[in-house]
Amino acid sequence: MPHETTPGNWSWLRTLARRFGPGHVVNICFLVVMICSTLLTWREVVVLESAYRASQRNHLENVANVLDRQLQFSVDKLLFLRNGMYEALVTPLDFADLHDAVAQFAQLRGKSFWQLELDRRRTLPLNGVSDAFVNRTTLLTRDNDALANELSAALELGYLLRLAHSSTMLAQRTMYVSRSGFYVSTEPTTNGGDIMSRYYQYVIQPWFSGQSQRQNSARGVRWFSSPVPGGEVQQKVTVSLSLDNERHWYGVLAMDIPVSSMKRFLEDAVEKDSEGEYQLYDYQLRLLATSTPEKRQVNTFDDLELALLANDIEHDTHGGIRMGSRYISWERLDHFDGVLLRVHTLREGVQGAFGSISIALGLLWALFTMMLLISWVVIRKMVSNMFVLQSSLQWQAWHDPLTRLYNRGALFERARVLIQRCHEQRQPFSVIQIDLDHFKSVNDRFGHQAGDRVLSHAAGLISGTIRSHDLAGRVGGEEFCIVLPGTTLVQAAQIAERIRQRVNDKEILIAKGTTLRISASLGVSGAQENGDYDFEQLQSLADRRLYLAKQAGRNQVCVRDDHPAPSPDTR
Repeated sequence: MPHETTPGNWSWLRTLARRFGPGHVVNICFLVVMICSTLLTWREVVVLESAYRASQRNHLENVANVLDRQLQFSVDKLLFLRNGMYEALVTPLDFADLHDAVAQFAQLRGKSFWQLELDRRRTLPLNGVSDAFVNRTTLLTRDNDALANELSAALELGYLLRLAHSSTMLAQRTMYVSRSGFYVSTEPTTNGGDIMSRYYQYVIQPWFSGQSQRQNSARGVRWFSSPVPGGEVQQKVTVSLSLDNERHWYGVLAMDIPVSSMKRFLEDAVEKDSEGEYQLYDYQLRLLATSTPEKRQVNTFDDLELALLANDIEHDTHGGIRMGSRYISWERLDHFDGVLLRVHTLREGVQGAFGSISIALGLLWALFTMMLLISWVVIRKMVSNMFVLQSSLQWQAWHDPLTRLYNRGALFERARVLIQRCHEQRQPFSVIQIDLDHFKSVNDRFGHQAGDRVLSHAAGLISGTIRSHDLAGRVGGEEFCIVLPGTTLVQAAQIAERIRQRVNDKEILIAKGTTLRISASLGVSGAQENGDYDFEQLQSLADRRLYLAKQAGRNQVCVRDDHPAPSPDTR
């Protein structure tokens, strides 16, 4: 029969210690260490990721600054040319060659196309179309009052353009296109017939019409890009600036920057830093140039990703955004109406220095976790063995090893708790004292091994008769005590009688071919007899009645002090 082994008077602290024992402590410690190590590793990864992002933004910022400086140089050059031409309009030079050229215009203005030049070696020629061509559209006009000054200023501009043009710049060509039907360009005209088509292509471009007073009331610098890359015409970006004087719009100064030159610049930037891909977009987030070689696939974005990117760019001048396995850092340019992006893939991040460090951290975390798991398994095994040993020692401390019943100390301690509970709840409480009859003769005749078998046999019969909440213990050599909480004296007497009958009816095999039948005498006491809930007193009373049963002839149950007179035979 299972018996509770934990003392009933343990404090709440001991109960808590039992509930949260060493096994639970080991599990909790393991979880705490596991969580802490994971959080620390994750924090280091986050710090590395933040440092990686900062590094990529720094690289992007450096490239953007260099590109912006080159674009700024182009814009500054246009501003310089506009200021020079403005001064020429306000205060024209009094050169005979200029006067002669203006006079030649009066003779040429009726031709379909014409060309004026001062010195081919020092200045650029002035190319133009006829009055009839100008009169075809309202966008073009020839103001005869200001035409002479504009022509002389354009001729002076040809000299400045000749001096300022450099092949090392991003810009491919610089030009001034007048509303009066002429232009000056650093790109030479191959033949006379090309003048008309060139001028027509200039004036229909968005960078020209977009500088009208209606479309550009601020009269600032504007950027334009080719809508679609590819085709026969090379994709380019054009920066334009209007020329105005006394509320009169004379024309447009423009500079073409081929996208191919921007691409070469971005490719050179990647060669210095092998990670990432640079992409240049205009203000409408149309891709202009990329650092990706022609044979490799460009990282593209769908409409949703472009919308997310546009939303971020709208609210800040720089930043970064994660899109799946890609991280995009971006920087808006100060002197270009567009944005420069740097796209990094997960593969590139893993292959880089930060990726190697992250992999090393992951491996260290995995190694630490594996060692922690092994330690946890070993410690759990040790704790389990300790619990088994502790349980065994505890059982031995509270039980009789022969009969497997409670020993005297454990029985008395548990009984005091039960009787106190019954007293508080006003429940009955009874005690049965048992002694085996003529046990000494068994030891004398058959030996102590036979006596041990008899004791073990009797203990088994007692355990099988009482209830699960009753207590049974060996309190002496052949003496047993049964504690019956919630049991009246009458009920206890019935239980005692059943025990007596079972002991008396069972034969015991003590040796090969030798059986033995024993009997027992029992004394019963109850707390409700005298209202006494003192266990020692009840046990002593039951023991006294046990002796009365023995004196009355043994093999019987005594429940009263007025038991029949004793026989002369004693135990």
